[in-house]
Amino acid sequence: MLRDVPPIWFLRHGETEWNLEKRIQGRRDSPLTARGVAQAHAQARLMSGIIPEVLGAGGGLFVSPQGRAQATARIALAGHGFATDARLAEIDTGDWEGQLRSEVVGGQDGLAAYAAAPGGEGFDGLSARVTEFLSELRAPAVIVSHGILGQVLRGLICGLGPDEMARLSNHQGCAYLLKEGGETLLREEAKA
Repeated sequence: MLRDVPPIWFLRHGETEWNLEKRIQGRRDSPLTARGVAQAHAQARLMSGIIPEVLGAGGGLFVSPQGRAQATARIALAGHGFATDARLAEIDTGDWEGQLRSEVVGGQDGLAAYAAAPGGEGFDGLSARVTEFLSELRAPAVIVSHGILGQVLRGLICGLGPDEMARLSNHQGCAYLLKEGGETLLREEAKA
């Protein structure tokens, strides 16, 4: 487990067209769907009281440079300025980017499969850049990024190994609060 990591609210980008098609995105991009935009608005409502607290405590808002995360951040962060950090980009899945998951990973999906992609970054490369990013945080942060990166980031904070990281949930339209080595899933209450 990483020590002395300040509180983090992690938001995965909203649903994209390629998520619907079950294509591997990696470093490539596809636009948010209408559902993805709605998910980002749900995140904005969740974060409305949290962002001012984070900024008031000297913290920051950090976003992947990829289009789907940037589009989500523009909505979810409600117009607050944010820093773009290349270390928050999704895992590079090399030769598999743009391919249907069923064609290249078969029954295996997620972290283990993506980390094994030919010509890709691999688990060690992803873990190293996430660790570097986390080691520089000195104050609370809101992060908008990606599914596989999020599993690794959350797993590192919670002291999990790669197999346990791969079993972490990977929801969109919510936030994961990471604090004191644990995580809490934050979602909007269902409307009656």
